[in-house]
Amino acid sequence: MTLETTKTHIVHGGTLRYLKHDSATTGTPMTLSVFVPGGEGPFPVLIWLSGLTCTEDNFTTKAGAYQAAAEHGVIIVAPDTSPRGLDLKGGSVADDPAYDLGQGAGFYLDATQAPWAAHFRMETYVTGELIDLIDAQFPTTGARSISGHSMGGHGALTLALNHPDLFRSVSAFAPICSPTRCPWGEKAFTAYLGEERAAWDRHDAAKRIEAGAAQGVYDDILIDQGDADSFLTDQLKPELLQAAADAAGQKVTIRMQPGYDHSYFFMTSFIADHVAFHAKRLKA
Repeated sequence: MTLETTKTHIVHGGTLRYLKHDSATTGTPMTLSVFVPGGEGPFPVLIWLSGLTCTEDNFTTKAGAYQAAAEHGVIIVAPDTSPRGLDLKGGSVADDPAYDLGQGAGFYLDATQAPWAAHFRMETYVTGELIDLIDAQFPTTGARSISGHSMGGHGALTLALNHPDLFRSVSAFAPICSPTRCPWGEKAFTAYLGEERAAWDRHDAAKRIEAGAAQGVYDDILIDQGDADSFLTDQLKPELLQAAADAAGQKVTIRMQPGYDHSYFFMTSFIADHVAFHAKRLKA
């Protein structure tokens, strides 16, 4: 598989590349960015999953993560949030005024319903093809962790819980904690997975934690959430994640940050803490 470099920048002594490739998983071109610290390596990897409407560029340009990544010697990989360029009913932001379905809204799962199933296979893409590409073409140690924001926080949590052999640690900013119990998740899961709600539970972090999926795997899960986030009450519901952790006896650190909203200003304020959290576990 060939990765084509479209742009390169030097930042904090490391190299940031924007890349694209033809994905065998999605059947479409996929884009991503990869930051590699200075030095020979090898380095552990932190995969970052972005939220609704985002591409690989939002985190790359706005989160301010690369100084901490350079200091800790961590590669950061930021893939796009969905396949692109598809002529599907409801398959583009323009076709869906609510922005929360289709391109830019892959929800990091493998769709089972038409017309999405042929291309919207983000779980397999991230946990299979993307990891294989990065390990084959960059100086990695083979150790990796995962983090994300909002829809990407949901993705980070559920992929870590469903693929514990792949990740040393997991964290999230303002994640959709229980998508089976919020409007964003109900809309997306109905479209991608169908009406049978039993099939949804595997992609609900609160339900997976309550079922014990994190026990004996993750010593802690770090969550940052702004208390001025306009999506907090209706969509994100961190109290459901905390209740699930309490029921399962699983340590989850949910830090409610006073005055912070859902934006990248929130993320850039605390991203260094998350990089350090993962670096400690990646190098243990």
